[in-house]
Amino acid sequence: MIKGNFPIEKFKNIETPFYYYDVELLNKTLDLVKSETEKYGYEAHYAVKANANAKILRIIAQKGLGADCVSGGEVKAAIEAGIPASKIAFAGVGKTDWEINLALDYDIFCFNVESTPEMEIINELAAAKNKTARIALRVNPNIDAHTHHHVTTGLAENKFGLDVGNLDNIIALLKGLKNLELIGIHFHLGSQITDLSVFENLCVFINELQNRFEGKGINLKVIDVGGGLGVNYEHPNHIPIADFESYFRIFNKYLKLRAGQKVHFEPGRSIVAQCGSLITKVTYVKKGIEKQFAIVDAGMTDLIRPALYGAYHRIENITSDKPAQKYDVVGPICESSDVFAKDTELNETKRGDLLALRSAGAYGEIMASRYNLRRLPEGWVSTEL
Repeated sequence: MIKGNFPIEKFKNIETPFYYYDVELLNKTLDLVKSETEKYGYEAHYAVKANANAKILRIIAQKGLGADCVSGGEVKAAIEAGIPASKIAFAGVGKTDWEINLALDYDIFCFNVESTPEMEIINELAAAKNKTARIALRVNPNIDAHTHHHVTTGLAENKFGLDVGNLDNIIALLKGLKNLELIGIHFHLGSQITDLSVFENLCVFINELQNRFEGKGINLKVIDVGGGLGVNYEHPNHIPIADFESYFRIFNKYLKLRAGQKVHFEPGRSIVAQCGSLITKVTYVKKGIEKQFAIVDAGMTDLIRPALYGAYHRIENITSDKPAQKYDVVGPICESSDVFAKDTELNETKRGDLLALRSAGAYGEIMASRYNLRRLPEGWVSTEL
């Protein structure tokens, strides 16, 4: 079996489970994103919700990316990592007053607003500070992203964004909100999108929507197309970097920009997923009637995606070269859903072996919990070991 390249001897000195991040791969990914966005004059804001590990954020900040945040905590983390406030966009359907005030005090780049009540509250809080808040309208294009229903966000019936059918009323309301400056429109179709034709459909929708805004005398400076580009979970060794070339080329080909407009992107998973692995130790190998179980010390508290989404992560026994056998890889949590994989092939596995759950750099460490009063997993970057 082809496996990733891990410093196994160094792993033996670290208490499992833990997250391991390959900085070399992260830098290669970021360099490609930077070169592709510079090619077209685009701006990239890293989606902090994918992974807010402080060391990872600092590396991303050093590469010059902005941040896409969905909470006040993420705004603070981005600032502390060195990302300028002028490159921070703040989205989310339920921004609280303290979060809005925090972002106003930092004078962030833009609020991506998702409802008319939110617009009114941002206007009220900005007026109290004698400030003008820059906003972009998050519009739902009602495009099916062909992804898991838990991570699709651009349909008409999602909780996110504004209904395009109500656009005239929204624009009329904005005219009375004197402490808001409309600078753009924002979209986010969902996550782990592998059918790139979905983004072509988004471009067509944006082109039509731009005509509607221009018909009302509104010129937009910013077109924020969100993120959503998927990664290859099946083959992280063969395809370690997402297809950014094709992704950005689609928007350059199909999006009809006006003079002076800037296109912004919010990649998250596609930047960090493949550089991260959850490293766990086999506690027991249990022989069943027809199955055998590799019981590991990591659980759904450390990586919830398989239990929550039925998500697939390639699993490798990085300390065994013996012939492959089939195992159910399960954790110690008192839940039947605490299963990482069923009938998966691993090199023959014994107590004490180390397993790597690949492509876990996005929505892994950041979603960890203390259910069963378990400790949170550590996150280590390769340059520390």
